[in-house]
Amino acid sequence: MGFDWREIFTVSMVLFAVIDIVGSVPIIVDLRNKLGHIQSEKASVVAMFIMIIFLFVGEEILKLIGIDASSFAVAGSFVLFFLALEMILGIRLYKEDNPSTASIVPIAFPLIAGAGTMTTLLSLRAEYEKINIIVAIIINMIVVYAVLKSSSRLERALGVNGLGVIRKVFGVILLAIAVKLFAANVKQLFA
Repeated sequence: MGFDWREIFTVSMVLFAVIDIVGSVPIIVDLRNKLGHIQSEKASVVAMFIMIIFLFVGEEILKLIGIDASSFAVAGSFVLFFLALEMILGIRLYKEDNPSTASIVPIAFPLIAGAGTMTTLLSLRAEYEKINIIVAIIINMIVVYAVLKSSSRLERALGVNGLGVIRKVFGVILLAIAVKLFAANVKQLFA
């Protein structure tokens, strides 16, 4: 196969929903207020490299510990499901530590390239071509960079209600993706 715009669009939307950078604007603004300047370029590039490296070696790591891709995809569907519930219901199931620096931790990892993103990448790898996933990662990192650079302006423009609506819409999309991922991979566990 190879380069496919439809796959790139689909994977880009999935990653955009999982990363939820627009929904994270309040967190980013809060970190910027607490810690000062956030290096948007550094955070975006580091997150991109983490994601691409995990795309290629993640499955080998799983094989090393004796887990197949279908099992990981089913487990990933649960992670995506709970992330979607967080987005839709406005609750926090995962609590992170307070950082002392913000560019790499917690922005690049785990905010952008966190557990949900890693799980999603391996799940997407089972259905889509790697080149299309890489292009989608790059597209998302460009968006992430733009949002990090303009987070204060976005917060003022969208307001709390606008950010909430966007977060809930992407939460519903992510919930549908989680259900599809579960249905596509659970059969292989019993085959």
